[in-house]
Amino acid sequence: MFFQHIFESSLAHSSYLIGCQAKGVAMVIDPKRDVDTYLEIAAKNNLKITHIAETHIHADYLSGTLELAELTGAQCYLSDEGGEDWQYEFPHIGLKDGDQIHLGNLIFKVLHTPGHTPESLSFVLIDTPATMDPVMIFTGDFVFVGDIGRPDLLENAAGLIGTKEVGAQQMFKSLQHFLTLPDYIQVWPAHGAGSACGKALGAVPSSTVGYERIRNWAFQYQNNESDFVAELLEGQPEPPRYFAMMKKLNKIMRPLQTSVPQYPKLSMEEFTRLYQSGTTVIDTRHKFDFAKGYLPNSINIQHNRTFNTWAGWILDYTKPFILIIDENEQDEIARKLMRIGLDNVVGYITVEAIPQLGIPLEQQQLIGFQEMNDVLDNPNVQILDVRNTAEFTAGHLPHATHLFVGTIEDNLYKIDRTKELYLHCQSGDRATIAASILAKNGIKDIKIYSASINDWKAKGGLLVK
Repeated sequence: MFFQHIFESSLAHSSYLIGCQAKGVAMVIDPKRDVDTYLEIAAKNNLKITHIAETHIHADYLSGTLELAELTGAQCYLSDEGGEDWQYEFPHIGLKDGDQIHLGNLIFKVLHTPGHTPESLSFVLIDTPATMDPVMIFTGDFVFVGDIGRPDLLENAAGLIGTKEVGAQQMFKSLQHFLTLPDYIQVWPAHGAGSACGKALGAVPSSTVGYERIRNWAFQYQNNESDFVAELLEGQPEPPRYFAMMKKLNKIMRPLQTSVPQYPKLSMEEFTRLYQSGTTVIDTRHKFDFAKGYLPNSINIQHNRTFNTWAGWILDYTKPFILIIDENEQDEIARKLMRIGLDNVVGYITVEAIPQLGIPLEQQQLIGFQEMNDVLDNPNVQILDVRNTAEFTAGHLPHATHLFVGTIEDNLYKIDRTKELYLHCQSGDRATIAASILAKNGIKDIKIYSASINDWKAKGGLLVK
């Protein structure tokens, strides 16, 4: 048997390529959209990708199943569980609980494990040349290392009211089924630490049924369903705005992107024309470089590990946008955007081109600990905390107004424009995004505490609950 775990760090997403070397065939489970990774692995190991499987209709990334099928001719093995509202709307081989997928000498037994989503499946692998006992389970977003899948996304991201309690109850029953598996089976989930698909995912890529039985919080509630449901639904992070779009696109036929796009480099004239017509500009520079001088109305989303998450929060899928990038990062940025279906990139200019545009730049006001500390009790000051709800609840600056960065543009009415505005987040990164969004909406006189909450506490800064 051939096995390779592929981890995509920007979305903390895991996919898998499993092959039968005796027959030269392979299956990919939960592929990302830039599928060249799988083609290279398969070619290097003399395998042909003949099967593609998904554990469920994903919310946090655009699946590469259609792209991979187009390039390889592989069959798509997808869930037909969950009812008519949770069916894939493109040709596939439908899977039900108890079905089997045969891949050369390998067998994948299909388990219906609803909870995170109604159609969710897990795949139990049997390596028949070695043993008829199961050796691995691919759980998707059902069981993670140290956590389980959240059942609230259908309600909080896709707007299907009343589904989260039902999902939590289904998850309770699915976990009981999981506990009937042998302790030695390896657990390989679809996400790890940093994903918004749960609230406490572990950083270790895999586990075992036995370890999760002992250490995973969810299995400590197996005698009390009501307490389990309450704990599961409590404290889940805000689902990024783009999750609803992923839920829609991952069910249907859609335009394919079978290779990583090469964005056109715009001339000064082309950029200026688009900029002056109101096309959104995303500046990917580090927050400190952006603060020193930026194009008016541009939005700063730093190119770091969370770039695509915040792009998905901020950008409108129906509108074109322009990038300001380091040219050496073009391929990586293109991969991150295509992974969540943000394909409306008109083109880019480089960081070095900014001064050549001849457009007067604006600056952000960055402050340190002392200046922020001095205004805590000033009645003429409003402090904006743009972290998520759980972070704010755990401890915030006195008198702070909570205004989550992902929805800040929808809540401008909460800003008191008669007061001096100060802004902060957990590490300083989201504060720059928020400040650039506010500036685009005409709120520019803002002072930003650009250090972290840990720095604030280390210097004796006060936090309240």
